[in-house]
Amino acid sequence: MILLEGQTCYLRILTEDDATIFTEMLIANKEYWSIFEPRHENSYFTVAVQREKIRESLYQMRDRREYNFGVFDSATSRLIGHISLYSIKRLPFSSGFIGYSIDEREIGRGLATEVVRLVTKFAIEKVSLHRVEAYVSPRNTGSVKVLEKAGYTQEGLLRKLLYINGVWEDHYLYTMLEDEY
Repeated sequence: MILLEGQTCYLRILTEDDATIFTEMLIANKEYWSIFEPRHENSYFTVAVQREKIRESLYQMRDRREYNFGVFDSATSRLIGHISLYSIKRLPFSSGFIGYSIDEREIGRGLATEVVRLVTKFAIEKVSLHRVEAYVSPRNTGSVKVLEKAGYTQEGLLRKLLYINGVWEDHYLYTMLEDEY
């Protein structure tokens, strides 16, 4: 089991036993997270589907291709978000992407910056990646600030990258290189 400890939270790999609490968090944040993420079918918000997604992520982790962490409050051990290191490519790329979401009730505490820093450290020091990347909507000013506070550099704008809520949305590409870390 991989455990990353921060000051106000800790991250651990989600297991099939977490499917129920993870689904509850998804349902609680369904509207809030849908602003910047593609909409999902109703079946997505079921324990069975989330258990299968967690199971698939665990298979990917065994191959060192993905790491899917739950974010837990250090004081209460309550699940308050998630962050993934995914689409890991080995040489000649040696790169991966991060994606994260924090429970709407917990925003404004600096948690997202803390979890991005924790996973970036893990990606560079433990997974041995040369480059960590993140996409973010220009409209998502909170997430832009998170990446910049965590030391990421904006490399450019990817036009009409993701189809979200019926519209093709532009996204910035942010990166952290191992020699900048």
